[in-house]
Amino acid sequence: QVQLEESGGGVVQAGGSLRLACVASQRTFNTGAMGWFRQAPGKEREFVAVSGWSGSNVNYRASVLDRFIISRDNAKNTMYLQMNNLKPEDTAVYYCAASSLDYCADYGCSYAYEYTSWGQGTQVTVSS
Repeated sequence: QVQLEESGGGVVQAGGSLRLACVASQRTFNTGAMGWFRQAPGKEREFVAVSGWSGSNVNYRASVLDRFIISRDNAKNTMYLQMNNLKPEDTAVYYCAASSLDYCADYGCSYAYEYTSWGQGTQVTVSS
């Protein structure tokens, strides 16, 4: 199982930016889909952005489209989430996830159950 570690969370004012990073422990990171999910207090974990193994195919939830950018550097076993124009409703714990499912590899998958490895999460708080 891939070990994942997130970093980059923090407190920011509305309209600000943060960049999250997720480092994976294994080179198998390079062949699978990766994604960012988030969970706010009292709410279910939700998909934010996902990337196929190459980084060429990505997908976003509608509310972050044009504000967030997912990317990955397979040479460094690292995935990123650049978050711009942050809003208070973006406040949540953000989780990095890796999928070992072959059908997710090229385009990513959007459901949490399709991801087999998870990081511990990093808190993002956006103040109004």
